[in-house]
Amino acid sequence: MPIFLVHVSVWNDKLLNTDAMKFKIGLFVLVLMNFGAVDLLAQSQDDGYIMTVNGRLDINDMGKTLIHEHIVTNFNGTKNPNEPFEDQEMAVDLILPYLKNLKILGYKTLFECTPSYIGKNVHLLKELSKSSGLNIVTNTGYYAAVDKKYLPEHAYNETAEELAERWLSEWEGGISHTGIRPGFIKLGVGSGALDSLEQKIVRAGMLMSQRTGLTLVVHTGDGESIKSQFLMAKDHNFDLNKLIWVHAQNGTDEERISMAEKDIWISLDGVNETKVEEYVGMIVKFKERLLLHKLLLSHDDGWSVEFAKGEFSLKLFENGNSQPYRTISEILEKRLYDIGLNKAQIDLILIENPKRAMAIHD
Repeated sequence: MPIFLVHVSVWNDKLLNTDAMKFKIGLFVLVLMNFGAVDLLAQSQDDGYIMTVNGRLDINDMGKTLIHEHIVTNFNGTKNPNEPFEDQEMAVDLILPYLKNLKILGYKTLFECTPSYIGKNVHLLKELSKSSGLNIVTNTGYYAAVDKKYLPEHAYNETAEELAERWLSEWEGGISHTGIRPGFIKLGVGSGALDSLEQKIVRAGMLMSQRTGLTLVVHTGDGESIKSQFLMAKDHNFDLNKLIWVHAQNGTDEERISMAEKDIWISLDGVNETKVEEYVGMIVKFKERLLLHKLLLSHDDGWSVEFAKGEFSLKLFENGNSQPYRTISEILEKRLYDIGLNKAQIDLILIENPKRAMAIHD
């Protein structure tokens, strides 16, 4: 496809000496991407890396990616930002077969979104990554959703700059002195316009992102909340391409399209067996508006930490999936082919978009 090769090489060429010409070629490229001609994208976005629990990884080695999943989460909250189990072996024995199955399904990378103080366990993630061969990425940041029950006390008293410095120390030296570094910033906010504390948390995330290049991944209660985040980003000159609207399925089609057109990433990350057709409908809207290049998909699967009669166990999330991490590959992808998407378009969503959304640049 010769015309594709032009876009790769001419952005700094004399042919593009006007903003109008750049806009026309850029628009043409987006049309090609959304109709499945994504070879150019792969050629023009090859630089960058992600930070996995095992260290730095070139984005070209990410492969098929689940952008928003969990391994284990403790909904009771934890005293420490990183909380290892006394019996890690039990957790490995339970979870490892599902991660190995992910490899069989063609996936290479999983972004693990359990935040600090809610059961993050980076040693477990590293052990599972090495045993399964799956690239696993963990995070830094704080979770102010669910009535702020998971926020540490210092989050109320410190400034946004001070919070960002805490997270920066994890990026530079590792989480809880483990040497395991985060690969993105995970925040959580509730519904409606951001309150003052949520604004501070989001501002800290923006500062951290601007310092490090890490993407800001925000659990978001509804469309009003993402609108509030957008206004903050504009006020602080924050790159909207570094912001992911997590749980965007909780908004409306109009809100999702509007935010995607503003360059915010739209994460439909609750794909489950009981709502496949709802997700198909949302994806169709993006295809119709030529916005597949701003779309991310995942399940939000994982296990919760349970305690009963003094006994520790793990319980699969009750989110509509009978088996974790499988519905996209085994059900949703087939439906997308049925409605007319092609392999290149599905690869755009599951391979190319995660690369562009999560890439860190030196």
